[in-house]
Amino acid sequence: MALPSFPWLSARPRGAWCRGALARDVSLQGAVDSVSQQLAGAGHAHLALVFAYSGFASDLPRLLPLLSQKLRADHWLGCCGGGVVGTGKDQAHELEGEPALSVMLLHLPEATLHPFALDTNALPDLDGPPDAWLTALGLPPTPLSRDTSPASMLLLVDPTSGAINDLISGLDYALPHTFKMGGIAGQHSAPHGSLLYSDGAGEPGVRTGAVGCLISGGWRLDPLVAQGCRPIGPVLEVERAQRNIVIQVSKGGESPRSPVEALQLILSELSPAEREQVKHSLFLGVDRGERVLSPGSDHPSAFLVRNLIGVDPRNGAVAVAERMRVGQKVQFQLRDAEASRQEARHLLRRQSVEGAAPLAALLFACLGRGEGLYGEADGDVKLCREVFATVPIGGLFCNGEIGPVGGATHLHGYTACWAFLVPND
Repeated sequence: MALPSFPWLSARPRGAWCRGALARDVSLQGAVDSVSQQLAGAGHAHLALVFAYSGFASDLPRLLPLLSQKLRADHWLGCCGGGVVGTGKDQAHELEGEPALSVMLLHLPEATLHPFALDTNALPDLDGPPDAWLTALGLPPTPLSRDTSPASMLLLVDPTSGAINDLISGLDYALPHTFKMGGIAGQHSAPHGSLLYSDGAGEPGVRTGAVGCLISGGWRLDPLVAQGCRPIGPVLEVERAQRNIVIQVSKGGESPRSPVEALQLILSELSPAEREQVKHSLFLGVDRGERVLSPGSDHPSAFLVRNLIGVDPRNGAVAVAERMRVGQKVQFQLRDAEASRQEARHLLRRQSVEGAAPLAALLFACLGRGEGLYGEADGDVKLCREVFATVPIGGLFCNGEIGPVGGATHLHGYTACWAFLVPND
């Protein structure tokens, strides 16, 4: 029997490997035993990624000590969430709201890995020099260029953190050329954090704040952010705004009108089914200057999708989950399963053409996706499998997803943030 040919393997640093395991046991000990058996003989990993269902929260402090007795890794990073994504016995699955444990072991020759833990209650000043942020990450306080900055950052944040937007802004401030990918861990009632961390120097355990790993050298993460919406109506310009409230918009030199009036005109051109969708799936796309292609389009998409959080019936103004400014371009968006599939397929296929073949894929998906969006299990994983048939997949259902849009890192909702581990050019 002829062996399959994989010419792209020659592009990887020699000796790199990824092994994944997925367990669905109801007890933590049973889950640890299961993943350990699946990973038996895997060898020494440079980085172990661990994602656990939040139902294991009371036993979470035991998880890394148990795993580290059976598996060998220099660094451990992970958290718990409302569901996990993992690959076991060559099958990748999204397991939502049920006991599950996903472990991914990565052996990355020529990679430089720099794990870190941050206290989000004592972040550096955003008005100060970036050196303070580099010091907090354990990096030398020296100017970093595009060529010398770490290529990528995995970032996991505890849901009790109160300065998440400041954290993301500060990391962008200090490392503007570094892609940041990750999410907010799951909530639970146990008296400890949701994050799992060990940098090899201390005892593995549970943390609050934020944990992560900078990846550079021979490897990087290629980001893919699928927001799952499609535009309706024209692109509008903000004429009047206060903080996060849009008061007036205009189109192509026409007289300004309230956002509600603009939406009413759009509704008149929609189908009955689309008008029904507007009642529960309406969002606003906010211009962030992104320069990537929209699904099925040859034109750049510049919109960060944000929740509409209120309407003022007196003047037709709308409140948006984003600070707004006059002159900004906006466009109403509808979220549905078909739009999500179309966008994800387009972005995944483009990644397969433009990016290097991945050693592994990480998925940080909103709790609002999964079966609730697609009507079936493994919705995002199946889309990935259409393009990357065998790549190991791991990840988490998050309380918020972290990924880049328009040259800056953002905290998202209803989004699938993919991170593909590929050889660095």
